[in-house]
Amino acid sequence: MPSKGLRWKSAVILILPFPILIASLFIGTYQVPPLSILSIIFSPITHANIPEVYRLVIVDIRLPRIILALVGGLALSVSGGSLQSLFRNPLVDSYVLGVSAGAGFGAALAIAFVPNSPWIVQAFAFFFGFVSFLLTYSVARNRGEVPVVSLVLGGIIVTALFTAGLSMIKFFTSPEQLASIVYWLMGSLSSATWNVVLQVLPLVLLGFLFVFLMRWRLNVLSMGDEEAKALGVNVERDRFIILLVTTLMVSALVAVTGIIGWIGLIVPHIVRMFVRTSDNRVVIPLSAALGAIFLLLADDFARSLTTFELPVGLITTLIGAPFFLYLLKRSGGLGWK
Repeated sequence: MPSKGLRWKSAVILILPFPILIASLFIGTYQVPPLSILSIIFSPITHANIPEVYRLVIVDIRLPRIILALVGGLALSVSGGSLQSLFRNPLVDSYVLGVSAGAGFGAALAIAFVPNSPWIVQAFAFFFGFVSFLLTYSVARNRGEVPVVSLVLGGIIVTALFTAGLSMIKFFTSPEQLASIVYWLMGSLSSATWNVVLQVLPLVLLGFLFVFLMRWRLNVLSMGDEEAKALGVNVERDRFIILLVTTLMVSALVAVTGIIGWIGLIVPHIVRMFVRTSDNRVVIPLSAALGAIFLLLADDFARSLTTFELPVGLITTLIGAPFFLYLLKRSGGLGWK
């Protein structure tokens, strides 16, 4: 039974995304009167006197971008928290499987050879991100088992291969295409539309549902293979399911946003420090909420800090890296407990 203090902390984190979502609708370079925004949000049927451009900015530009930020933060933080428990290592996130390198290679391939086709870029990024996971898993699998150490080493090998391929593509592309590739690799939510949201949302929610339902199994798997098997858990099956759904979530997001780092690494660790438990029944839902908040606030900064839009991946790195160093010094190390 969770303590009263833990329930209070959890309630605060779970509720926070909703007021931040509303506040984010007021942020943007195009000035929309606050009363018009409130009318559009709370009286969507009775605001006929509001200019059409205001509705366009709020409903078709800002709102899908905000939802994509919330969904993206959820995907990255939940996948990171799941893999940290699975590998029993707080320095692991979804990119250790080579997903980001594979998606980056696929996007660069499409940008270089199929220009002016966003759907092809997204399809290539998703396909190669998923292929990279399958390669990592195949490399690590030996005699029907997939040891954690082999998965990490397989991820390093696959990442190196796709990174080399990406470098080769960048070397042979024109300056214009190279600029597009570099910007995509920095990560951005500028491509957000309702079509993009509907493309990403089902895969992320499906993956989150699987992880949420298996969160108690993650607790058992984090005890180690021998202990988990002794408790009757099918280690190989459950590990593959978690790896598969986290890869689907991250690949679906990376395909439309580019590479956004650090969220999956630091958010689950912040949650564990805040609630003082590694119980995934608590950590997974709270990581989902805090990750959504983190990416949404980072994107708010990215689109309002200067007169031009900054890549949100740059913001998450500038915030995440120093903050992770602070956590490292404060905790005296990040050993798994």
